[in-house]
Amino acid sequence: MSTADLRVGILGYGIGGRVFHAPLVDATPGLSVAAIVSANPERAAQAHAEHPLAEIVADADALFALADSLDLVVVSTPNRTHVPLALQAISHGLPVVVDKPFAPTAAEAETVVSAAKDAGVGLTVFQNRRFDSDFLTVLKVLDSGKLGDVFRFESRYDRWVPKPKDNWREFGDPAEAGGLLYDLGAHIVDQALQLFGPVAEVYAELDRRREGVSVDDDTFVALHHVNGVRSQLWASALAGTRNPRFRVLGTGGTFTKYGLDVQEPQIKDGKRPGDDGWGIEPESDAGVLGVNEDVETVPTETGRYEQFYIEVRDALRGEGEFPVDPASAVETLRVIEAAHKSGAERRVVVL
Repeated sequence: MSTADLRVGILGYGIGGRVFHAPLVDATPGLSVAAIVSANPERAAQAHAEHPLAEIVADADALFALADSLDLVVVSTPNRTHVPLALQAISHGLPVVVDKPFAPTAAEAETVVSAAKDAGVGLTVFQNRRFDSDFLTVLKVLDSGKLGDVFRFESRYDRWVPKPKDNWREFGDPAEAGGLLYDLGAHIVDQALQLFGPVAEVYAELDRRREGVSVDDDTFVALHHVNGVRSQLWASALAGTRNPRFRVLGTGGTFTKYGLDVQEPQIKDGKRPGDDGWGIEPESDAGVLGVNEDVETVPTETGRYEQFYIEVRDALRGEGEFPVDPASAVETLRVIEAAHKSGAERRVVVL
């Protein structure tokens, strides 16, 4: 930790704080993890072992007591706490990164955006999967023009988790913002909006397939974008075989890509940005582009989660913009809310 580093306080040391935020902050020159909040003794001990120079505190109040020595706060706590903790950070004049989903509702998210604007402090949302290798590859393919006029985008983010986990992501209270549509859907809806822009209509099928679950665990969302493109998005906790991660259809051909970005498992295995092989998918997962047998292999772009905190650092220094405009996260929440309404009422919802 350099005395010139910007000091970051991280609220929460579950999978978000432990696997994503703390390692990526530490890997960013000019940033350092200065404080971590965890009320869980085992996680607190792990945080101390993994970040020995950081102060480990038990609750948010203890973190905000250190506000004068911090330059940024990261909110990586259960979804229901995102809004109050973000507002608390803003009230202390601290720029804040909020994990996805930004808030349980678009209206609550807008209160945070307004508060940050009024206070003149930075605000961004951790949409790290804009920096996935596979998503960056889709961007490259679209930019190439080889697909012609794109008319359909298919995205799947599947898992095999046959037994529900006993944590807030599986809780049914709407305030928890649990279920796959808020969890994985916050990524795949955001990606669709980034690629193809605003949405005019939303249709969704939100099912509970595992015994005893109280939130959606098998989800399909269809978006009709204003520009005419249709996005079809799937997320399931019961997908036992590998399906295409992306399929993009255009008048000039189709792009198909299997395999998931490798950065999350790499971090869990101890790898960090800059290490050999960081963000590089197996060559066997390269996508194909073309028509029938006339196809070309498209090398997969290198994933770069580190770019998020590089841009955060630069924005804090006044040298650039924050990586994710929170207004885009509000739009994602509007689509997610419309999808919940569609699923409940079994109809297309017009935005």
